[in-house]
Amino acid sequence: MTTQGSGGSISTGPRPPAPQFGGRPGGGGRSGGGRFGGRSGGRSGGRPGGGRRGGRPRYYARRKLCAFCVDHIDYIDYKEVDKFRRFVTDRYKIESRRKTGVCAKHQRGLSTAIKRARHLALVPFSPDHADIGPRYSR
Repeated sequence: MTTQGSGGSISTGPRPPAPQFGGRPGGGGRSGGGRFGGRSGGRSGGRPGGGRRGGRPRYYARRKLCAFCVDHIDYIDYKEVDKFRRFVTDRYKIESRRKTGVCAKHQRGLSTAIKRARHLALVPFSPDHADIGPRYSR
């Protein structure tokens, strides 16, 4: 028979151990031995804030300037393919602003100009289309 203590809880004897999933007792948590391994280790050297202790950063990411703003270009003409050739990948996709450093205003104009040039076959849609029509020199 079970006894009831002053706290109001019923004790029935020793408790069985809880099954362990993922390293923590009593449940699945995110520690250690999961699918991708633990987060400790690596290059941090065991410090909780990461591997570097104050001081200068390893590199300074220089802010890219918009090439069109520097040259004071207001309108990007779709007929001047040489001006926006470097903003297109080798697969003829429009590069993102993060890669090229173009401002938002000129990125919108650039994408419009590239799309207009594609429709007039000045720029191919894909590498498969590069063999047909006028040459798009790189």
